[in-house]
Amino acid sequence: MQYFADVLLPLALGEPYTYAVTTEDYATLAPGFRVAVSFGKSKVYSAVVVKLHDQAPQRYTPKFIELILEKSPSVTPKQLEFWYWLSDYYQSKLGDILRAALPATFLLESETIVIKKDISEAEKSTLSDDAFLVYEALEVKALSIKEIIEILGKKSVLGLLQDLFSKGVVDIHQKLSEKYKPKLVRYVRLSQTILETHKLEEVFEALKNATKQKQLLMGIFDQNPKGDEWKKSKDLLDKSNSTPAALRTLISKGIMEEQSFREDRLLYDFKKQDQKRALSDAQQIALNEINNTFEEKSVVLFQGVTGSGKTEVYIELIAQAITKGKQVLYLLPEISLTPQMVQRLQARFGSEVTVYHSKFSVHERTEVWNNILENNPNAKIIVGTRSALFLPFHQLGLVIVDEEHELSYKQFDPSPRYHARDSAVVLAGMYQAKVILGSATPALESSFNRLSGKYGWVQLGERYGKVALPEINTIDLKSAYKKKQMKGGFSQTLIQEMDQTLAMDKQIILFQNQRGYAPVMECLDCGHMPQCHQCDVTLTYHQYSDQLKCHYCDYQIAVPEKCHACGLPNLSTKGMGTQQIQEQVATLFPDVKVARMDWDTTRGKWAFDKLIHSFAAQEVKILVGTQMIIKGLDFQNVHLVGVLNADHLMNFPDFRAHERTYQMLSQVAGRAGRKALRGKVLIQTYQPHHPIIQQVIEGDYDQMLNRQLKDRKEYHYPPYNRLIRMVVNHSDMETVKKASQWIVNVLLQSDYGQILGPVFPPIARVRNRYRMQILVKIEGSQSRDRVKQIIRKTLDRFESIAIFRSCKVNLDVDPY
Repeated sequence: MQYFADVLLPLALGEPYTYAVTTEDYATLAPGFRVAVSFGKSKVYSAVVVKLHDQAPQRYTPKFIELILEKSPSVTPKQLEFWYWLSDYYQSKLGDILRAALPATFLLESETIVIKKDISEAEKSTLSDDAFLVYEALEVKALSIKEIIEILGKKSVLGLLQDLFSKGVVDIHQKLSEKYKPKLVRYVRLSQTILETHKLEEVFEALKNATKQKQLLMGIFDQNPKGDEWKKSKDLLDKSNSTPAALRTLISKGIMEEQSFREDRLLYDFKKQDQKRALSDAQQIALNEINNTFEEKSVVLFQGVTGSGKTEVYIELIAQAITKGKQVLYLLPEISLTPQMVQRLQARFGSEVTVYHSKFSVHERTEVWNNILENNPNAKIIVGTRSALFLPFHQLGLVIVDEEHELSYKQFDPSPRYHARDSAVVLAGMYQAKVILGSATPALESSFNRLSGKYGWVQLGERYGKVALPEINTIDLKSAYKKKQMKGGFSQTLIQEMDQTLAMDKQIILFQNQRGYAPVMECLDCGHMPQCHQCDVTLTYHQYSDQLKCHYCDYQIAVPEKCHACGLPNLSTKGMGTQQIQEQVATLFPDVKVARMDWDTTRGKWAFDKLIHSFAAQEVKILVGTQMIIKGLDFQNVHLVGVLNADHLMNFPDFRAHERTYQMLSQVAGRAGRKALRGKVLIQTYQPHHPIIQQVIEGDYDQMLNRQLKDRKEYHYPPYNRLIRMVVNHSDMETVKKASQWIVNVLLQSDYGQILGPVFPPIARVRNRYRMQILVKIEGSQSRDRVKQIIRKTLDRFESIAIFRSCKVNLDVDPY
């Protein structure tokens, strides 16, 4: 009987492909195994087996699997179930989900290797100069195409290689190479021969004049009387104050022996302190209520004011879960929150805590994956960002989604476009695990679910230690500019409060949600603003690199000396970014150390950690930042928070603008006064009497919730209606228009959902591709599955039309 395996390939394919397997391989394989398969004419990929069966495909003759890449599955059945759910709900291709889920070390792709064949001298003489140069290099070793490109200094060599292959000069093979490299650490110990022959005294006598070698030998016996234990060579050299040369000499003499052992890369190493902080009465009540609610509901919305100590309640829930032998997933919206949270968790749980996010290397992520897959003791508590949802859990018992309202949990590009909060609830359901959604300002969808009885709800209404919530005041920018009370972006009131705060030896956070130095550079004579050549946006001025940059495609130019339009040199910047705010603060307070936290300053692997550590250690007194600084960071000495301009948030063209403004301003205000002294918050705005600003001042979440729910219901927006957004893009504007209109015309025939568009988004062109949006609103009474099915069939028909084949359509379910 012939057997077959359905496999997922790491390509943008919507369904598995079927390959033939031998009887021996069929007996070995199971869903979740990685295998090497040939796809296309010659390329080899690693794929994941999802199903084994004996049904041959009808449309094509299956190839055989090339190789089984592992002895046991790297992917669990629950993961495969989760991937299929993501694909179905978010309408994402399974290949995209596979690529997002697995560490890059698992996604092997073959590399084309060129090997020389033996030819006569006469045949060599007929080769062109480039061909002869390549053949000479191949006589030394086989080469990759990249190496041949470097040798010839040309962008393309495929034509040359094809010619050499057809003449029988070279052979072309596919090489599948392993990407993961385990960390090997060098250890040394006393030679077993010396120990067995008892010649130690003779060795010491021979080394009486070799001080460094003798120190090394003595170091071996430190806390190791027999000298037979392996010691890390680096630690031994440091403690014995010896040299690598002395160690090499001892090894060459046969006095010591060395060996390399495989070790996991240590991501964080905060020390366990075995400390259990006593919960306040309010925290203990909240913990009891959560446990009681878990008896009836699997998901609990935990709403606690900023600084109320939600984390300590989480820690107690984690302790309960791991006591039962369960794994815990702790999701954070930003990588910047990771070091503080890991430090607190490792202080309580030690090495049971591990971390998984994109700033770590592929090797580090692979080791975390394997530790979780093997259910090792050092992977009981997993802290991570949204990508941690894809890890191979075995006994997941608790999922904590901290700051659940944050937009960072939503993946917009590339596919799969999923929401980590909603996906976490589904994932937990597959394991019968409990879910905590924590926030001071929950998302409207989460509050709607608790109002409808879908989620449980527990409140924590007071700060830890009964510290008062910060005093929030507004500064009317219109009045301040009119009275000439502004210095740059700072009002006199804000400057005075900053001065008083620094005099108290307290710290300050300044919030400006615009990175760079200034959003635009403008010619004062003709009004021209330099534009990106690839996107429909103005270039942002970055002072430190003295460049104008596009924040969409990274296009950049040097700052022009003259206007590109009129040729006059009268250029000026408009608006303020974090760089300019930092510069102004340094001018106002020259003796105070200022730091900046935005995407430009936190690109390095440990940049977040260093910046947060320096601010927590009070080396930095004033921290300027974008929304990165508002997401749950806990700084005990911050007394004043200043919001430079709140209007940009409120006036953003999005149905969630007011909700997000309330959340952002409440969260940034929550960074102030988290210890004994009551903090202060100053919000600069042109609209001090706006309802959202007043709700932030009063801390009235319920009023904001009720008003926003009323508006959403009236205008048919979530949570009452569901949204699906389609973005059609192409390099030609007219093609985009025709393609978008074709899709709308077909969808309108279905009578399912309200169709809005097509329209150009605020930024119609990105990376030289024009975009048009189509929005589908699905009424609560309509079947979402039916609407998705209609959209899928429409797009399948669309892709079969020749003139539209070069168009790309991105589908985003719940695009908010």
